[in-house]
Amino acid sequence: MEFIRLFEQFAEQGRLLGPDSEVDFAGVPWVAHPAFAGVELKQLIGAAQTGGQVSFHLVRIAPGCQIGSHTHPGQLETHEVIAGGGVCLNNGAEIAYAPGVISLMPAGVPHQVSAGADGLYLLAKFMPALA
Repeated sequence: MEFIRLFEQFAEQGRLLGPDSEVDFAGVPWVAHPAFAGVELKQLIGAAQTGGQVSFHLVRIAPGCQIGSHTHPGQLETHEVIAGGGVCLNNGAEIAYAPGVISLMPAGVPHQVSAGADGLYLLAKFMPALA
């Protein structure tokens, strides 16, 4: 549970720093995923700020909930698991998600993510950025 507390602290007190910019995470709202119940996203940086090159998103998946199978035809996606646990089905391979795991989904590869009993907390990155 300590990792979950640290994730929430990071989500509210963290900052993304660039040479000419700063994003204060406290000012970025959590938004319910439009398609998957129990999933919330906090877009830390997106296409508008990076010229379309990359986007970073904090992701909270409630216990027992999931991001169903989908693909991103034009984006490479990574997940950096910060807290909680679950399973990612990545192009048919099952990957156990636990703190410290980094998973890579090439463009066009089907994947889904299911949270375990403690929920799942991760940093997702997309290259190029999600629109």
